[in-house]
Amino acid sequence: MRTKLIFTGLLLFAVLTSKAQDHNSQRIPLIGSHAPSFRSPSTNGMISFPEDFGAKWKILFSHPRDFTPVCSSEILDLAYHQNEFSDLNTQIVVLSVDRMVSHQSWKTDLENIDFKGRGTVEIDFPLVVDSSYAISYKYGMVDSQSKSGQSVRGVFFIDPQNKIRAFQFYPSEVGRSTDEILRTLQALQTHDKHQDIVLPVNWRPGDDYMKTFLSPEDKEKLKNKDPEIYFINWYMIYKKSE
Repeated sequence: MRTKLIFTGLLLFAVLTSKAQDHNSQRIPLIGSHAPSFRSPSTNGMISFPEDFGAKWKILFSHPRDFTPVCSSEILDLAYHQNEFSDLNTQIVVLSVDRMVSHQSWKTDLENIDFKGRGTVEIDFPLVVDSSYAISYKYGMVDSQSKSGQSVRGVFFIDPQNKIRAFQFYPSEVGRSTDEILRTLQALQTHDKHQDIVLPVNWRPGDDYMKTFLSPEDKEKLKNKDPEIYFINWYMIYKKSE
């Protein structure tokens, strides 16, 4: 009996120590690094991420728990904008540490809610199961302050080459902005089309760009009557949008 108790105690200690080490050792993948791969069941079937989505942009969107108020508002708003993401060649993938039965039940319930008078909407993007926390640890998204065990509100922007281009983290008590997610995505895609420009504060599609330096071609354009390049001062150079 004593030997059994000692063994049980050692096993429990090992499990707790392992979890503590996991919390302390999880790392957020850096901008420019390759998006960590995973394979997991979802409400749309088994998926391999990011490989299944080819040359699309991908947005990995984690939430703390199913059937919670803020998370429900976020998922519904994403669903109302999913055609806009599709038009931008972008696949949304939603992740949490809940199990499949919870995901399926929550999805069905959400699809019967008329949120903000916009009518009901079908959720086309997958809700991925991460009940083992393996994916959340890969992306540094386990909430170390939560005693119940959950993921943070994370958003990863992943380009067609499967490189991480940007990420956003929010606490559980603050919902995210779908408009800001779309704006960030559009800014990244615009930069990739015009790599000689950068995007200033509050930039939205149609706004003018900025340049970090003037090329010889830019200097020649400045001689035109109505040049597309203009200055606020020597280190704040703007270029008119097309």
